[in-house]
Amino acid sequence: MTMRLSTLAAAFASAFAAVALAPTSASAFCGFYINGAGGEMFNHATQVVLMRVGTRTVLAMENNYQGPPEDFAMVVPVPVVLHEGDVKTLPKEVFDKVDTMSSPRLVEYWERDPCYKEPHYDGRYEMAPPPTMVMSGAAPPPADYGVKVEAQFTVGEYDVAILSATESTGLERYLNDQHYQIPAGAEPLLRPYVEAGSKFFVAKVDPKKVKFEHGQAMLSPLRFDYDSEEFSLPIRLGLANSDGTQDLIVDILAPQRYEVANYKNVTIPTNLEVKDEVRTRFGEFYAALFDRTVDKNPGAVVTEYAWQASTCDPCPGPTLDASDFQTLGGDVVGDPSATANLTLTRLHARYGKGGAPDDLVFRQAAGITGGREDSVAGNAASPADSNDFQGRYIIRHRWTKPLTCSDPTFGVWGGPWDDVAQQQVAAGQSPGQPQAAKQIAFAPRGGISLDSVVAQEVPAVGIHGVPLPGGASGRVQGCSCEAGGGGGGAGALALGGLAMIVARRRRR
Repeated sequence: MTMRLSTLAAAFASAFAAVALAPTSASAFCGFYINGAGGEMFNHATQVVLMRVGTRTVLAMENNYQGPPEDFAMVVPVPVVLHEGDVKTLPKEVFDKVDTMSSPRLVEYWERDPCYKEPHYDGRYEMAPPPTMVMSGAAPPPADYGVKVEAQFTVGEYDVAILSATESTGLERYLNDQHYQIPAGAEPLLRPYVEAGSKFFVAKVDPKKVKFEHGQAMLSPLRFDYDSEEFSLPIRLGLANSDGTQDLIVDILAPQRYEVANYKNVTIPTNLEVKDEVRTRFGEFYAALFDRTVDKNPGAVVTEYAWQASTCDPCPGPTLDASDFQTLGGDVVGDPSATANLTLTRLHARYGKGGAPDDLVFRQAAGITGGREDSVAGNAASPADSNDFQGRYIIRHRWTKPLTCSDPTFGVWGGPWDDVAQQQVAAGQSPGQPQAAKQIAFAPRGGISLDSVVAQEVPAVGIHGVPLPGGASGRVQGCSCEAGGGGGGAGALALGGLAMIVARRRRR
């Protein structure tokens, strides 16, 4: 039963990865699908967030589909018969918040006037109180198919049927006769799920309920939950329709950090000081760093973030709050207090058609720290009692104005100087706003030399570095980093497993 339950997460994840076709978002492909005319379609954007508390898993996914909605349907193996109350639609905004919080970030710090002296306080002041934490139905199949309609319901713009099947060939014939165009070679991939007793989630889109933006159908994000001792995510079979290298990003909300149990785990090099030019090439820079990390650790899954889910420092966007946790599964994990101290973990893999021989299996992992201004771990992660690790990259603006004292104190960093802050506000920017690395799968590759833009040597990934003008990088005397500010962001990512996305053939 555990194996059957574990396929549920992957099946849904891959199903919605396969229908995503937003060309401005991260790329990965995870299922089978073709359009009504028989041409291939490739996935470009799906974001999946897993909440795991005890044996309860809640899977939320955002997806987009570009094409005629009447030609679209998906088929997903599930372990049990799902009913209307088990599936719900979600707002898109919560996915943007999760992705922005966990993305690698570029921060800028400005050196304080080395001659500045802290004003003397006599201690007679009132302390401000701490902030309050906010926390259509399918036709009955003939008996000779060996297929049974177990349930039918509508959720948002999706018309859903849950099927059971006694043989994969019968399921394939039934779907074909219902005018779904099945990818060639699908039957052998369906067979293990039929033999394991899985049910099949079949979802069609009602075009009358779909919103369109710029000709693209904007499908509502979906969420479902289940219980399983095993926490895993199949990805192998989604490689069948891959058109090249895929990025796989998984965000996990849980009381503890997670890593993979069956692949090598590495953390992204962090706390790298970089040249000013990286500001306008951050995506390209981070893609080069990530690719170098994977090249040095073939087949590894890279941890990019592990931090308390309700806070961050510095924050490239708004933090998650109690309503976000409820949206992502807090309402079904049991004890409401279970979401009060969740950790947000971001795992990232990049592989080609032959690069993912095994499905992902997750396991709990000890705390790590790194990517902080006061980090003692340099450019790597180190063990910790709690989690505060992030991919963080730094541009430092050193003080270049005349000194007005004989005992300057260098290396105290904070938000932008007043004139810089005024310029940023005039340009519609939040002063000192960290920049999140987005759409890495689409970032230019091969055009940036890490040795030419990184200030220090990073032996773990073979970066030699180059000294930056104005002083050496490394440990600094202090940082008033709270001056950096916050902001917003958007995101997209993708995830995979076995699912069969099929295009509904038009009746001629």
